[in-house]
Amino acid sequence: MPLRLLAALAALFLTACTTQALRPDPRDPLEKWNRSMYTFNDGLDRAIARPAARTYRRVAPGFVQTGISNFWSNATYPATIVNQFLQGKPRAGMSDLGRFLLNTFAGVGGLLDPASAAGIDRNDEDFGQTLAKWGVHPGPYLMLPLLGPSTLRDGFGKVPDRFADPVHYVEDWRWQWGLDGLRLLDRRARALPLTDKLRDIYDPYTFIRSAYFQQREYEIHDGNIEQPPADEDFAPDDADDSGAPAP
Repeated sequence: MPLRLLAALAALFLTACTTQALRPDPRDPLEKWNRSMYTFNDGLDRAIARPAARTYRRVAPGFVQTGISNFWSNATYPATIVNQFLQGKPRAGMSDLGRFLLNTFAGVGGLLDPASAAGIDRNDEDFGQTLAKWGVHPGPYLMLPLLGPSTLRDGFGKVPDRFADPVHYVEDWRWQWGLDGLRLLDRRARALPLTDKLRDIYDPYTFIRSAYFQQREYEIHDGNIEQPPADEDFAPDDADDSGAPAP
C-alpha cells in the first residue's frame, strides 16, 4: 500500500463508521474490476509482502531500518524537486534541492538525515499532483495491480516519475529489480502498524478508496483543505468524500 495513505488511514480509523450503508461512488465507475484487483493485491500481500515485512522488522536492527528508509527517501527525492518547479514553486524547489544535496553529501549518500536536523522540511510531490495543478481531471478511480489505489490521472503520472527515479537508470535488471524490491519491503514494513488495523474495518476497499481521495486532496492543495477539492464535480451534493451517506 502506498505510504501516502498512512496519514489518512490513521485519521479515518478513529472516525470511520464501519457499519454504514454503502452505495456506489460516482468516482468509482469501475468498482467491480477494482474490487477484484483489490482482492488480488490483498492475496499477494498476505502471502508474500506482509510476512516478509514482519520478518524484516523482527530481524533487522533499528538503525539499519532507519538508514534504509532515509536512503530511499533521499534517492527518490529528485521527482519531488522536478515537480516543484513544474508546479511553479521555485522557492520550494530550491529548498528541496538543498535538502537533497545536504543529505546526499553530508548524510553518507542519504543514510543519514542531517537536513531534517537543520530544519529543512521534507516535501512530497509527484507528477499526478502536477497534472492536477495544471487542471487535468482525475478521471475514474483505479486499483492498480501491485501498485494499489490510484486514478487515471495519477496512474499516468507514475510514468514520468519513474524517469526521475535513479533506480530506472541501473543497467543490470537484476540489480534494478533487487533495489525496487528492497524499497517495497521498506515501505511495506513501515505501513504494518496501520494496515493491520484494516482487519477491524467493515469494508476495507471502501475505506482505502476514501483515504486515497482525502489524502490526494490534501497533497494537491498543499495541506490547505479549505480550498475546493480537485474532485469536487465527481461527488454528489449529499454525499461525503467516500461517496456514502455521512454516519
